[in-house]
Amino acid sequence: MYIKYLGIIAALALLASGCGPSSVDSGDVKQASGSSTSQHNALSEKEKEDGWELLFDGKSTRGWHAYLGSDSLGWEVKDGVLMTPGKQGDIVTDQDFENFELLVEWKIEEQGNSGIFYHVVEQPEYPRMYETGPEFQIIDDHNYPQELMENQKTGSNSDVKAASVSASNPPGNWNQTRIRVDQGKVVFWLNGQQINDYDMESAEWQAMVAGSKFAPMDYAKVRSGKIGLQDHGGPVAFRNIKIRPL
Repeated sequence: MYIKYLGIIAALALLASGCGPSSVDSGDVKQASGSSTSQHNALSEKEKEDGWELLFDGKSTRGWHAYLGSDSLGWEVKDGVLMTPGKQGDIVTDQDFENFELLVEWKIEEQGNSGIFYHVVEQPEYPRMYETGPEFQIIDDHNYPQELMENQKTGSNSDVKAASVSASNPPGNWNQTRIRVDQGKVVFWLNGQQINDYDMESAEWQAMVAGSKFAPMDYAKVRSGKIGLQDHGGPVAFRNIKIRPL
């Protein structure tokens, strides 16, 4: 009887510590406020009421195409994940978006590098997305094979403004990015933390761009364009891509 009681006490302690069967796997993304992990690549009734739309259906590359191309090249969909093994080219949405809130979950491998772009102008005179579209930087901050400046680390507006907080999960784990763009005012969140904000109409922003590699380009000059996902040469995976026009 004494042994039986000890077993019951041990089981209760295990559950209280969060180590029982219901504990969250370390690979799960820390969700931003208001999001749900109940089903991937789907909208809840509340999200539908609030105007959210899926940009990725979890089954196909419908709604996306290769940047300056007609298809999604070597990107593939596997187990509800949109992924590239690397060296397959960037992809963009078929639609343009102006003011919006965007949710994207992503995962990179060690030494990985990618990015989420917005207001991309898809024209032949711009061979690369970064020539026109600002970027939410995705990168392995600690293992990338070259030294990174602060404005090149995850959550920065790449090469322009650094994130205020380091909030990414280690490579191999899912992360959630939230981007809000409204009348030129931009806010980034990562795994539920606000990490960056700027106003593209401000003198401060214009000065930062003028001091960056983008100064001679038509960078961030329009307020509408495509959402882009970058293939920087290595594997990267995305899921739960949702947008709410504002």
